[in-house]
Amino acid sequence: MGMFQEKLVSFYKSRWLVFVAAMWLQSWAGIGYLFGSISPVIKSSLNYNQKQLSMLGVAKDLGDCVGFITGVLCEILPIWGALLVGATLNLVGYGWVWLIVTGRVAALPLWAMCVLIFVGTNGETYFNTVSLVSCVQNFPKSRGPVVGILKGFCGLGGAILTQIYAVIHSPDHASLIFMVAVGPAMVAIGLMFFVRPVGGHKQVRPSDGKCFTFVYGVCLLLAAYLMGVMVVQDLVDVSETVITVFTAILILILFVPIVIPISLTFGPEQKAPEEEAFLPEPQNKDTGKSQVDSDEVILSEVEDEKPKEVDLLPASERQKRIAQLQSRLLQAAAEGAVRVKRRRGPHRGEDFTLTQALIKADFWLLFISMVLGSGSGLTVIDNLGQMSQSLGYDNAHIFVSMISIWNFLGRVGGGYISEVVVRDHVYPRPIALAVFQVVMTLGHVFIGMGWPGAMYIGTLLVGLGYGAHWAVVPATASELFGLRNFGALYNFITLANPVGTLVFSSLIASRIYDYEAEKQAHGGLHQNIGSLVSRVLNVGQPLQCEGSVCFFLTSIIMAALCIVAAGLCMVLVFRTKTVYANLYGKSSTNRLR
Repeated sequence: MGMFQEKLVSFYKSRWLVFVAAMWLQSWAGIGYLFGSISPVIKSSLNYNQKQLSMLGVAKDLGDCVGFITGVLCEILPIWGALLVGATLNLVGYGWVWLIVTGRVAALPLWAMCVLIFVGTNGETYFNTVSLVSCVQNFPKSRGPVVGILKGFCGLGGAILTQIYAVIHSPDHASLIFMVAVGPAMVAIGLMFFVRPVGGHKQVRPSDGKCFTFVYGVCLLLAAYLMGVMVVQDLVDVSETVITVFTAILILILFVPIVIPISLTFGPEQKAPEEEAFLPEPQNKDTGKSQVDSDEVILSEVEDEKPKEVDLLPASERQKRIAQLQSRLLQAAAEGAVRVKRRRGPHRGEDFTLTQALIKADFWLLFISMVLGSGSGLTVIDNLGQMSQSLGYDNAHIFVSMISIWNFLGRVGGGYISEVVVRDHVYPRPIALAVFQVVMTLGHVFIGMGWPGAMYIGTLLVGLGYGAHWAVVPATASELFGLRNFGALYNFITLANPVGTLVFSSLIASRIYDYEAEKQAHGGLHQNIGSLVSRVLNVGQPLQCEGSVCFFLTSIIMAALCIVAAGLCMVLVFRTKTVYANLYGKSSTNRLR
């Protein structure tokens, strides 16, 4: 019995148990991706027009992106306390919205509804921060796989929650808002003593590689299964029993990763952590790297005086030429012919503060490209309900689920493809972002044209492109502006989402939608008798637009601006060739190998 108790304690302290619990928590953290499903019921219940609904979407995006307070509280509060705060915000925000929509409490003005949506969605930032901070501290040598997998589960959150909602589906569509309010809060409270940094040795262990591969397999299986289920439910009228079976299998897949901490703790006898070998330290490689790095430390005058063709030479020849030029400058300085001044600020690839980055053209090229690309993608996500209804689709949930899956695959695929670009071809990472923005352009065109089945292709292309932004842009920022102040830089970059949706959704999409709806409402002789009778019977209801014309102009504008974003990325590519040549050139690759 004593041995079993020790095993239980070891299981509770397992960092893999923390990782699996964080995956479950992230599965319920995709609250923002469900706005496209809950927005139609909010619009109809509160008589909102499209512009008012777009303001709620902007509030949702702000709540999803503004995480400065979250970071401060996570430094002060214990991890479980931060999760409790997030659960409370989620429950209060969306719970109050549900009470208003169902008529249980009095309606509030638009600004108050925006505050509630902001508060409810801001709870998601606590779930994300706690999950990432805990797991990165537990796996300091495996940050890439950990962050990628957790963000992937967050991207799949919309599809997972939609499928679970299908089981408890009721004629009252407001019940989805109730699930959004209660579900994530309950899961967070249930896991708040499991998701936390744990003590012990945290070096890479021999079992980690197989475990991460297993988790990646579960992620891909989950995405493929959700896609298959959504397609079947859209094409075939399945019974409630079949839906229940589908959801039970989904929950079973979500529970599969718990096999890892169980097998590591209760399986064949493992070596004690203190007996487990650390990774062998690379010999001679670090010495060579330090030597090369030290050789790259040069006077600022060398940067000004060296010919541009020097950067294109092989590493050894480049260092030789730079050393010669630097020695001549030092000799001239000793003779008084040259006055050596201290270097002003960091160069590309070194550590920048946020203030230093904000005065650099490279940073604004990246940020504006992010605003145009991810902002247009998020506008599609927020307006999926209205887009699908205007094109004659009765069920918007299928598109919400599908775009969540494409978003997940875009994050995974975008990171992988951009890594191939920089590692194998030594080309700047933003070239991958430009390609994905061209893909998004095609997606916007498909949605705008409104051809049969175009919504399926459009959501595929836009979802992939939008997800890729969140894999490529953070990596690019870390390469160009360093890792020391990456948190501040990343939090500023996330503001691209609300800025983009404010422009695209509030100022463009909503105005054009309402204009077309009013135009159809006052079409006079151009409207048939049936539509006139229907309009008379729905007096007092918010205007609705029908047909591809509702979002045609908006989609074309977003497609054009995605092309502009791709152009900005190409400018950034040409400006940063030297940085990536130094980071991932042949000499760098050899050192890494």
